[in-house]
Amino acid sequence: MKKNTLLSYVGLSLILFLITGIVNAQTDKKAAEIKRLETGLMIARKNVAKNERSLAIADSLVTKGTEQLNESKAETKAIAAERKTLDKEYATQKKTLEKQTTSKDKAEATKAKADLKALDIKYKADTKALDTRLKDATKKSTTGSSNLSKGKTGKKTATDALKTSQASLDAAQEKYDVATGVVAPEEEGKKKKK
Repeated sequence: MKKNTLLSYVGLSLILFLITGIVNAQTDKKAAEIKRLETGLMIARKNVAKNERSLAIADSLVTKGTEQLNESKAETKAIAAERKTLDKEYATQKKTLEKQTTSKDKAEATKAKADLKALDIKYKADTKALDTRLKDATKKSTTGSSNLSKGKTGKKTATDALKTSQASLDAAQEKYDVATGVVAPEEEGKKKKK
């Protein structure tokens, strides 16, 4: 009988050892699963943050592009007004000086010719400066259009990516909550039915 009892104890301890091993294996498996879900959750959060940054950059490009276009339009309008004024003044002064060049007084005619040359030089310099400003305004307009286009395209892409990554984050959070026991699986099923 002692042999049977000894075998019973050995068998019982062996069974307890196996149960402990199985429980430990299940615990390790659950811990590994939770760790895997945590990693997935962190990756999903990083993706959401990355897409939010991309959306912010796209928004700033749209804002900057719109600002550049508005500044360019205002500058172009101002240049056109200045050009019109400059042309009128030049025409008026030139007409007066041309009349003086035909004067019978040689000194007055000579002075008028010199003044006419100086007026032409000044007019050319002023128009060149206006042309340079117009070229800069046009360049700003082109840059603004490009920024606006890039921003709109980037915004659409970032918005779509953000929706996808947010859905992934929500799914990862749900799986993690279920695995850690924060939300019971029955409650999760009720949430989905709504």
